[in-house]
Amino acid sequence: MTDTPRIPYDVTDLGQAAEGVRRIEWADREMPVLRLIRERFEREQPLKGMRIGACLHVTTETANLMRTLKAGGAEVHLAASNPLSTQDWTAAALVSEYGISTYARRGEDNSVYYSHLRTVADTHPVLTMDDGCDLVSLLHKERPDQIPEILAGTEETTTGVIRLRAMAADGALRFPVVAVNEADTKHLFDNRYGTGQSTIDGLLRATNILLAGRNVVVAGYGWVGRGIASRMSGHGAHVAIVEVDPIRAIEALMDGYQVMTVGQAAPWGDVFVTATGNVNVFRREHFETMRDGAIMANSGHFDAELDLPALRAMAEGHIRDVRPNVQEFEIGGKRLHLVAEGRLVNLGAAEGHPAAVMDLSFANQALAAEYVAKHHQELEAQVYVVPKAIDAEVARLKLASMGIVLDQMTEQQLEYVSSWQHGT
Repeated sequence: MTDTPRIPYDVTDLGQAAEGVRRIEWADREMPVLRLIRERFEREQPLKGMRIGACLHVTTETANLMRTLKAGGAEVHLAASNPLSTQDWTAAALVSEYGISTYARRGEDNSVYYSHLRTVADTHPVLTMDDGCDLVSLLHKERPDQIPEILAGTEETTTGVIRLRAMAADGALRFPVVAVNEADTKHLFDNRYGTGQSTIDGLLRATNILLAGRNVVVAGYGWVGRGIASRMSGHGAHVAIVEVDPIRAIEALMDGYQVMTVGQAAPWGDVFVTATGNVNVFRREHFETMRDGAIMANSGHFDAELDLPALRAMAEGHIRDVRPNVQEFEIGGKRLHLVAEGRLVNLGAAEGHPAAVMDLSFANQALAAEYVAKHHQELEAQVYVVPKAIDAEVARLKLASMGIVLDQMTEQQLEYVSSWQHGT
């Protein structure tokens, strides 16, 4: 292991690199699709000469994606996409063992967070890889002179896609971005199964509460909310959904959950989890009616889903840490609890998604990077979904890695589904 890396970096402790390598290798065992792509990239070098600026959660799974991009010939510079999601051992290993410039420290404040983003921007990337659109937003706001250098980008998460589409609608987006989040093999599995399991993992690591019998409120019934609700129900919790979309609300009702307004849910719930991608879902008027001992956590990208300034003001300084990753706010004689400072609970209080599900997401990222590197000249400055061929290839590789063989249609069946002449 290199004692004095010759690449630029800013991490907490390079001495943790050996631990990082062990954990990265453990995750790699659960990521066979990405491993197959990495082996092909090493042979074909589809990203040769490309400088990639990445803003992603610095986890063991992300490390394996970075290794794949580097194997494909790319020069990669990585910053954290969330101040609490960084695994310091992973950051150390990326620098010391894998030679990837990494700028990430767990618990970094906003000033350091944005200085790291600016450092990545300083490298003049030609491809961007974002999780939440912060890097793309910074480049557009602060570095408009660099925009012509950028060929294209990719975006990992729902919140980032929402921001990008708003930019495109305003005519502000100046280079094409592929919304990896919109791939079926990403949102159907990562958002639902990955976030569903890892949210509960983070919540239980932080609080050690029993979920059975508790009233759990899930705000938002997109793929993330569906996953959280399903797993909460599986643990024996009574689940209520808060939604503004009538189709999602009736789906939640038919899936067996109660549907409430935020005002109805606030005094009913014991545990509250936000997953909306919006701001101030739970606010002052809701904190006022919550039960003593209520627990709040967020599984959306930004901590703005909970009105934290109002919560802090209401506590008037009566705030203390009661467990690792749990803060207690005393308000009018009752106590409200906040997990992971309101940031992503699955990464702030646990280790994020299982590697097996990130295998699908990051396979899409790697193949999307290859796609935009090859086809950027054909793309306009708008948001694109992942090509269906990439989505299908990721699913095919995953099934093959599990030893599953799909059936195939007969010639008669192929003729039948391609013809309009067959009747009843």
